[in-house]
Amino acid sequence: MKTLGNILWFLFSGIFSGMAWVMTGLLWCITIIGIPIGIQCFKLAGLSFWPFGRTVVYEGGAASFLVNILWFLFGGFAMAFGNFLMGLFWCVTIIGIPFGLQCFKLAKLSLAPFGAVVVYEIE
Repeated sequence: MKTLGNILWFLFSGIFSGMAWVMTGLLWCITIIGIPIGIQCFKLAGLSFWPFGRTVVYEGGAASFLVNILWFLFGGFAMAFGNFLMGLFWCVTIIGIPFGLQCFKLAKLSLAPFGAVVVYEIE
């Protein structure tokens, strides 16, 4: 079921959300200081392309907190708001609720992505 969900997700939402992470990562990588932030964006683009069967675990410390503040000011809020709106759109129908929940998961991740680790769920 995860495979079917990921394929449908990629076709209808994942391509847009994942490309937003990739483009943001490219923008951050323009500067030397932003390269670690850009690399994290590329890692999270994979989750955004294929979110079903994966969970986000937060293991951040003080450094992650400081980078998350910088991230929130320069791009995180806009990405979170976009994912939140997409989640509301998906939750209008009963069939779209699982996709809406994935959008909400990505919206939370978009607010504070640093210190987050993507873990595969085992069935």
